[in-house]
Amino acid sequence: MSESKKVTMDEVNKHKSQGDLWLIVHGKVYDVSKFMDEHPGGDEVLLSEAGRDGSDAFEDVGHSDDARALLPGMLKGELEGAEQSKSSGGSAPKVNQAVQESGNPILMFIPLILLGAWLAYRYTQD
Repeated sequence: MSESKKVTMDEVNKHKSQGDLWLIVHGKVYDVSKFMDEHPGGDEVLLSEAGRDGSDAFEDVGHSDDARALLPGMLKGELEGAEQSKSSGGSAPKVNQAVQESGNPILMFIPLILLGAWLAYRYTQD
């Protein structure tokens, strides 16, 4: 079994634009350039995760098994500095803290928006 190609963070940062985008999910680097137009969430969602670990954003959305099945075809290699996560039994790599950045902060406002919409609905029904 051959070892996966190691990709540096510098190399990932060279591919952060529309039509040339590599993303990091669970310590692996994927070239999603050809998939950007087909992504159901739009290319803006993908571009917002450029140059950082998008694992949390990927998991927060709850991608289907079909979506996960597309990943191996886009794999470029493993991120240099990624290590196996002990909490997941070693099956999912975890990116070192020096490489990992926080997820998209706008996601924390979604519950507030939903609550506001529900309250507005309730107010108009009374």
